[in-house]
Amino acid sequence: MKWYRFPGLIGSLFLMISSFAQSSAGPAGLRCEHLFNPLGIDNPRPRFSWILNDPEHHAAQKTYQLAVTDEKGKSVWNSGMVSSANSLVTYNGPALEPFTRYHWSVTLTGNNGRSYPAATAFFETGIMQQQHWKGGWISDGNDVRLKPAPYFRKSFLLKKTVQSARIYIAAAGLYELSLNALPVGDHRLDPMYTRFDRRNLYVTYDISKQLQPGENIIGVLLGNGWYNHQSTAVWYFDKAPWRNRPAFCLDLRITYTDGSTETIATDRSWKTALSPVIFNSIYTGEHYDAQREVPGWNKAGFNDSKWAAAIDRAAPAPLITAQVLHPVRDVVTINPVALKKFSDKNYVFNLGRNISGVSEIHVSGAAGTVIRLVHAERVHPSGHADLSNIDVHYRPTDDSDPFQTDIFILKGNGMETFKPRFNYKGFQYVEVISNKPVQLSKSSLQGYFMHSDLPQAGTIEAGDPLINKIWQATNNSYLSNLFGYPTDCPQREKNGWTGDAVIALETGLYNFDGITVYEKWLADHRDEQQPNGVLPAIIPTSGWGYQWANGPDWTSTIAIIPWTLYQFYGDAKPLADNFENIKRYVDHIADLYPTGLTTWGLGDWVPVKSKSPVELTSSLYYYKDVKILAQTAALFNRKEEADRYEALAEKIKNAINDKYLNPTTGIYGSGLQTELSTPVYWGVVPDALKAKVVANLAKKVREDGVQLDVGILGAKAVLNVLSENGYADLAYQLVTRKTYPSWGWWIENGATTLYENWKVDAQRDASLNHIMFGDIGAWFYKALGGIFPDPEQPGFRNILLKPNFVRGLNTFKASYNGPLGEIRSSWERKGNRLRYTCRIPANSTASFYIPTSCQLQKRDRMPVAQNKDGSYTLPSGTYTFLLNVK
Repeated sequence: MKWYRFPGLIGSLFLMISSFAQSSAGPAGLRCEHLFNPLGIDNPRPRFSWILNDPEHHAAQKTYQLAVTDEKGKSVWNSGMVSSANSLVTYNGPALEPFTRYHWSVTLTGNNGRSYPAATAFFETGIMQQQHWKGGWISDGNDVRLKPAPYFRKSFLLKKTVQSARIYIAAAGLYELSLNALPVGDHRLDPMYTRFDRRNLYVTYDISKQLQPGENIIGVLLGNGWYNHQSTAVWYFDKAPWRNRPAFCLDLRITYTDGSTETIATDRSWKTALSPVIFNSIYTGEHYDAQREVPGWNKAGFNDSKWAAAIDRAAPAPLITAQVLHPVRDVVTINPVALKKFSDKNYVFNLGRNISGVSEIHVSGAAGTVIRLVHAERVHPSGHADLSNIDVHYRPTDDSDPFQTDIFILKGNGMETFKPRFNYKGFQYVEVISNKPVQLSKSSLQGYFMHSDLPQAGTIEAGDPLINKIWQATNNSYLSNLFGYPTDCPQREKNGWTGDAVIALETGLYNFDGITVYEKWLADHRDEQQPNGVLPAIIPTSGWGYQWANGPDWTSTIAIIPWTLYQFYGDAKPLADNFENIKRYVDHIADLYPTGLTTWGLGDWVPVKSKSPVELTSSLYYYKDVKILAQTAALFNRKEEADRYEALAEKIKNAINDKYLNPTTGIYGSGLQTELSTPVYWGVVPDALKAKVVANLAKKVREDGVQLDVGILGAKAVLNVLSENGYADLAYQLVTRKTYPSWGWWIENGATTLYENWKVDAQRDASLNHIMFGDIGAWFYKALGGIFPDPEQPGFRNILLKPNFVRGLNTFKASYNGPLGEIRSSWERKGNRLRYTCRIPANSTASFYIPTSCQLQKRDRMPVAQNKDGSYTLPSGTYTFLLNVK
């Protein structure tokens, strides 16, 4: 450990460089298609990525060599030694074979020719091309309105020794898969929701160890999901053009030790019967009659002679592709914190926190006892479940399908357990209503927090518990609204609202490794886009949202998401995949609004009191989309398009400023918080006026009583603009305000998730688990931790460190596991002395901007380079600065 003293800083500035043992140094975190050792990928040119694990100061990759071999160790592709710091490389070898495991390794050299030990990983290809499917699509042939879910079973014999076996299964609807009565995998709600008549997903499972000699039984239970939506609501999913009785296609491909292969596939030899799941709706609930259970239905020896033969069905879509993303799982089990008993027939469980997911009940009672489990976010003063804030869009045709309510009918043979298979809800409370007496205790029910199971990428820890609670509530809401696509809420809608997703995008990427989900959702965008470029407001959709609620302030997802993924991951593939879609979208707006200003959009949704002009906010998003398109065209060396769209962006920028900016006063529009913050955030303010506009924003916030007066668009802009332009203390006051309206206000009122409305007692827009005010989760990393990707070196190749040491907060820690490794930024204040520590991962650098509150004087020497903008370039390593601050 070495300390270097630098003269000339107010107080003292020290630089500490920490060295660690190098025994584990080398490539690590090997991923293919951004997943560890994935099974069943379809991409013919998969992406490989890794990090250099080396804590040495200045550690950097100088060369890489990537090698791919087949199962027998034969070389398939070798990049050769490449002089490059790139750690994201696309396969460039011969065509990959389907159903094949490939091993890959990466060898690196670092500074001074240092060689690191090679690291290895594997990936498996899946079906690859449609013609490789052996099975056909099958269903039970029943009417689309029939409520009970169907069972399917297939018996087959193993006569040879198995080397490996994989199941590939696609479904229109949802499925629960078993082999010899044991569950296959730990996923929930597979496959992920898509536009079913255009693209279906299949999932791959390794079941090598579940097969047994002799007879084996594959069991499939099919649920409706979004495919056969039998509940009625304002979104018209019951009228979806793809709607039909659920169906599936399955190939079980077995490789024997003698080298031969066999495929057990879906056909008319499969048998089917109705199950005890007498109704299931992804939107409302699941009904289960245990009296209809069929013991042994998915075990060997079961007599299925009375079961019907499966019916052949046409494939629901022309494209069946691999599901290559982190799956939905039961991630956290939650025990109730309280139980209120009203009678032997009525109980209310309180989980103590709001979640997305399901409950599981353990109960005994007389045969035929009907138990209703009502899931609610809040309770009436009486203590009973209150659904009035989340059932407003439900339009039931009768009382047979109650909202957020499971129904369990007991068979009456001791302790029984029910947990829904094809549903999730948003709730904190579960009210149990039985038609006959039952005895329940706190241990009779558990909740399961379900969501896409993304690896955590970032953490924060602040000296103020309120900050930690807001961060946790934000993450809870983000995850509660991630089920293979980002949603707005897990109860009232479950819709993929584009505007909500743009707002929360950076929050998701700082906190979680979410690229696989977003790439999947961008494919949904491509499926839903009209030939003229128009996108719906919710994606996927049955058709709702093309005529209302869309427009650039919402559907900018098609441009902003791939661009932001590029900034965070350094991966240009999402931009390449969506380039033509962004063009069609932008060109359509240009055709409709030739002046450069557009009135198409919802505007600043759910404002506190003041509503800014839709034309201003939508035109700003339009400008950003065009700017992204121009930058993407330049990235791909498409000069003519880059020039054309850069000119269009300038036209839009000028049109906005000509109409809304008073260059004398530095006021946009009437000077509302959203009007002043969003032009700065989206980059249309002339450089000479930027400081004046931000000063006006700060003045307006103070005039408003240091409280927010914004909707969701302004909420994203106002904090970032203040904190990035010299007013971080003011932004921090807005965040930590404990009275209406603020995130702190929600926490003071017991929130464990973010709300849809600043008013905790709102009469409408009253969901208690929404993500549309969720950019606050990213703000912690940026404003307080100061961690930004460098647009000039995306993927955190260079890190911009711009922390703000705000008054009222004495300690703060942020860490982010980026594509090159862990970045840390933390500080601790004692009086006017402050210690700032940062860690820069190997193979990257940082530009550190010392806040103006820490004035630097001239110095004789410093072992890090100072740049023209006053920042300091830090090579990889760990640094500690001791500062005196004003």
